[in-house]
Formats: sequence, C-alpha cells, structure tokens
Amino acid sequence: MSAEPSHPVPLRASDADREAVVTELQEAAADGRIDLDELGARLEVALAARTHDELAPLTADLLPAVPPAPPLLLKGGVAGAVREGVWRVPEQIRAYGGMGSVKIDFTRVECRLRVVEIEVDGQAGGVEIVIPDGWVVEVGELDPGLAGLRNRTTAEKLPGSPLIRLTGTCGMGGVTVRHPKRGERRKLLREGG
Repeated sequence: MSAEPSHPVPLRASDADREAVVTELQEAAADGRIDLDELGARLEVALAARTHDELAPLTADLLPAVPPAPPLLLKGGVAGAVREGVWRVPEQIRAYGGMGSVKIDFTRVECRLRVVEIEVDGQAGGVEIVIPDGWVVEVGELDPGLAGLRNRTTAEKLPGSPLIRLTGTCGMGGVTVRHPKRGERRKLLREGG
C-alpha cells in the first residue's frame, strides 16, 4: 500500500470545469446578480484556476438560498441497507457498514449539487458507492482502515456533475467506489427507454 498524503491533494480542474464556471458567471451577470466589473474580476480568476478549490468560491454566493437538508443516515446493521432508484441527494450522507453492508447507488438520481459529502465507516460489512460516468470522487481525507479503499472510477469529470468527497474510515469491511457494471448499465438502458 502506498502512503496516503497527510493532507488532501486539491483536485485539478479541467477546461470543461472552468467553462462551466464561466457560463454560470455570465448567467449571473445577465440576471443582474453580479455587475460587469465583478464579472470581469471573477472571469479572470476562473480562467486562471488550476483546482476545484480555486473555482468553488467564484460561484458559491450565486447558488439559490435553500436551507440545507439534514444528512441522510444509512446503517447496515445486520441485514444491510440499500439506497437506490430515484431519490433526492442531500449535501451530506453518513454511511455505517455494520455487520451487513451499505450500498449507495447514484445512477438514477438527478443531482444539482457541486459537492456531496459522504462520511463512511466500513465497519465489518463495508460500504459500496455506485456513481454515474462523469462523476468523480475525492478520497484524500479517507482513512484506509484495515480493508482499504477500492476506487474503480475514472477521473474524467463532466461539467456540472458533482464531486463526491469521501471522509471517515474504510474499517474492516472496506469501501468500494465504482461506475455501473455491464448488467447494471443494460438495466438502466431498459428502464430509461
């Protein structure tokens, strides 16, 4: 196992990420939420940004004022717990594997959040997270525990898709993050069409 950095490494921003922020800033100026001077200053920072941490503050005050939803709590217990299908994604999720396991499936959700924070504790049963293609996961603050992390996702982030930020510990059961498997993709296609 390679040694994890003692502090999280900022996730690099792509051209598409910068373009998405530029579009949002232009829309905010068109709506009158920011003036042209402020638009110019923010655009300059956006175009020079190298990481998501540099981009986030540029539009943080432009999000609609929605009271934060309470965290979603999922406990595996003895039998396990599954969250799948169409559901509303809150900003924070807490998943505890227990003796069973917890599976969180994001493949049929519509999520307009920039970041979804998931605090995990794999315990004995583990935690499995399924994310659509184009979503990315940040794991710099995750303790590998005994079983470690299995990250089977790609690093290609689609503009407007959320960042899944994992914290907590993998415990004895481990944490797996992946995209849908072939059979799951076929099922999604059948249900969508």
